[in-house]
Amino acid sequence: MADRAKKYFTVAEAERLVPRLEELVSRITDCHAEAGQLRGALEQSQRELMLAGGMRLDQEFWRSRKARLGRAATELEEKIGEILALGAVPKDLGLGLVDFPSRLDDREVNLCWRLGERRIRFWHDPDEGYAGRKPLPEAAEEE
Repeated sequence: MADRAKKYFTVAEAERLVPRLEELVSRITDCHAEAGQLRGALEQSQRELMLAGGMRLDQEFWRSRKARLGRAATELEEKIGEILALGAVPKDLGLGLVDFPSRLDDREVNLCWRLGERRIRFWHDPDEGYAGRKPLPEAAEEE
């Protein structure tokens, strides 16, 4: 199967996706936080069980937490898949970061968006992350 050509976004194309990304990434950050809390609760319960030398396992607690964790993980996978299908790349699930492959001055860069930002105003090199964000030149913003 032939690889599809890599999609490069203009700032305007990426910004048109911001409303949909707001919905998707908001849910992703919620699911990510919930999954972390559930994993933490299960790990704490397991530690308590081991320290108590084999007290009786609260099966309902484990069943319900594992079921909720499974639902959160499934929803995370679905929402991440939706972002990837748009051509964007989720980066940090906790912060709500999404990158868009782009071209700036004839080189490959990533346009960088974070949950809560209304517009695309930053970019970074592919080998940099969020900490390496730089403001977009004004000409690129108006494409």
